[in-house]
Amino acid sequence: MGTKGREIVGMDINELLGMLNRAFADEWLAYYQYWLGAKVVRGPMKDAVAAELLLHATEELAHADMLALRIIQLGGTPVLSPEEWFKYTHCGYDAPKDVYVKKLLQQNIKGEQCAISVYQDILQKVKDKDPVTYNIVLTILQQEVEHEEDLQSLEEDLDLLVSSQH
Repeated sequence: MGTKGREIVGMDINELLGMLNRAFADEWLAYYQYWLGAKVVRGPMKDAVAAELLLHATEELAHADMLALRIIQLGGTPVLSPEEWFKYTHCGYDAPKDVYVKKLLQQNIKGEQCAISVYQDILQKVKDKDPVTYNIVLTILQQEVEHEEDLQSLEEDLDLLVSSQH
């Protein structure tokens, strides 16, 4: 990484790298959870939900990419093996054991709410200390908020559909 680029970070670089690597692990687990959920989902509106989950998977992978690039810029190394993701994760991984559409939506809403908290926390810690990381994390946070809203809208539509059939 460039010397000046490292100098502008007004906080402990190792602490920052730890936060970014934990978020990086979360993004990979979220990617897989979304991607797999899109494949196995069953129930009413499954095609709409699968399409949304696949879109979110793509965006989570892009978040992992942004975080990896920033970690490398800061002179760090992104978590190198999938086994380590579970050691670093904040939000964990909810295997889609119950493939019913409502259950998958609830699992992924919970994941997004965790991600929103994680990125809000990172934003507070880097605010006024690392403008580059701040902007990256702000971009990711905006998308996580959109994801939560998208999933909650699908859940509302599903509830309306199911209740109208009774």
